[in-house]
Amino acid sequence: MITEEKAKAFAAEWINAWNSHSIENILEHYENDVEFYSPLIPLLKFNDEGVIKNKIDLKNYFEIGLNTYPDLNFQFHHCFVGINSVVIYYTSVNGRLSAEVFELSENGKAKRVICNYSNKY
Repeated sequence: MITEEKAKAFAAEWINAWNSHSIENILEHYENDVEFYSPLIPLLKFNDEGVIKNKIDLKNYFEIGLNTYPDLNFQFHHCFVGINSVVIYYTSVNGRLSAEVFELSENGKAKRVICNYSNKY
């Protein structure tokens, strides 16, 4: 079970990693066999399914995102705590409201992520 303190720390570290644009720091938050679901995957023409199932492909996808949005800066709003999950609510690229559900492993890394975005483009 994750504590509120650990959830807040995960959220802060994740936001800071993205805002640093350091792919290594970003990837530290994910397991090697991660399942990552996002409607932006097809939008960025990575694949048509909207799912990535390993860290190597996730790295390639994140690099596309960082190159596509060189001014990327996430603004944290709130995090929500579950049993072994964290939801991070933030403002993403182009002012789009976002909420990502992170199911965490026993190592405290994301093993399953479901990304949700507002329709604002």
